[in-house]
Amino acid sequence: MADVRLQAVRKTFGVLDVIKGVDLDIRAGEFVVFVGPSGCGKSTLLRMIAGLEDISEGTLTIGGQTMNDVDPSQRGIAMVFQSYALYPHMTVRENMGFALRFAGMDKQEIARRVQSAARILELEPLLERKPKALSGGQRQRVAIGRAIVRNPKVFLFDEPLSNLDAELRVHMRVEIARLHKELKTTVIYVTHDQVEAMTLADKIVVLRAGQVEQVGAPLDLYDDPVNLFVAGFIGAPRINVFTGQVTAQLSGAAEVRLDGFAERRLVIPLTGEAPAEGTEIRLGIRPEHLTEGGAESLPIEIDMFEHLGGETFAYGRSRSGETIIVSTRNGRHLKAGQVLAAGFDASKALLFDAAGLRIR
Repeated sequence: MADVRLQAVRKTFGVLDVIKGVDLDIRAGEFVVFVGPSGCGKSTLLRMIAGLEDISEGTLTIGGQTMNDVDPSQRGIAMVFQSYALYPHMTVRENMGFALRFAGMDKQEIARRVQSAARILELEPLLERKPKALSGGQRQRVAIGRAIVRNPKVFLFDEPLSNLDAELRVHMRVEIARLHKELKTTVIYVTHDQVEAMTLADKIVVLRAGQVEQVGAPLDLYDDPVNLFVAGFIGAPRINVFTGQVTAQLSGAAEVRLDGFAERRLVIPLTGEAPAEGTEIRLGIRPEHLTEGGAESLPIEIDMFEHLGGETFAYGRSRSGETIIVSTRNGRHLKAGQVLAAGFDASKALLFDAAGLRIR
């Protein structure tokens, strides 16, 4: 395993800036997930680390060695793509060992590595099958096995689960987490699915428009986002956002009024100085922090439900028309058209300015 460092890394296509100066340190053995909306640059950044895209500016080091101009085959990396890319005429054993045979490795060493990877991935009963006789999840495990046998310093995964159905994605997330725990190799993983990011990552890198918005442990990003974009992207269901204004500066808090709830004045605790009276703000409240009752409450008219057995998501509207999601474990009695007094603890609310930057 090896550490990976990016310093002021940029990627341009003509006059178009795709990656806009990324600085990032990934420790050896760390599982890091790049996450963000489509077009944010996460796959491009991964391909730059792999050597499949040139670096326009900046420096990439792997294990302390500069890799900007090093051939991909010499970087000590192995990449797993969204497409399995298995040879249909070869068996699982042959697919997993092909790159090693192509490199001229000794047959006994190839057999040992393939057998070891097959054991780790529980592929031993499938070694003589061809890809057409495998399920989607089994094919993805073969693709991962093909990477394992190379004993790379760094694993790169580019949305490897996006072609699988929902149940299989959950299973493969568990398999990949178990694999990382066993191999202890540095992993860089790209996904647009923030649930995958929250499940797998030691550290999440949130990207937007070619720039890093925030880096941190999954729950740190969830609890303490630096801006409204990160707060909205991390967490499912999404965070509820209310518009409003500051009505008074208090000691260690701000009094705010939310649009559509003119009669309510909410006191939001802050560690710093509150914005001036009249300042426009955005108030974020996670769905699980809205409950029936509580120190503060907002009337919400319920439109529809998602009953998931042990949990219910209630979708409603504020008086100003904003969509609101309430997560509850006691929602079976709720009915469409009902007005729910959704309470919350003000200390759980997140305050942002009109530009979306966090106010702490």
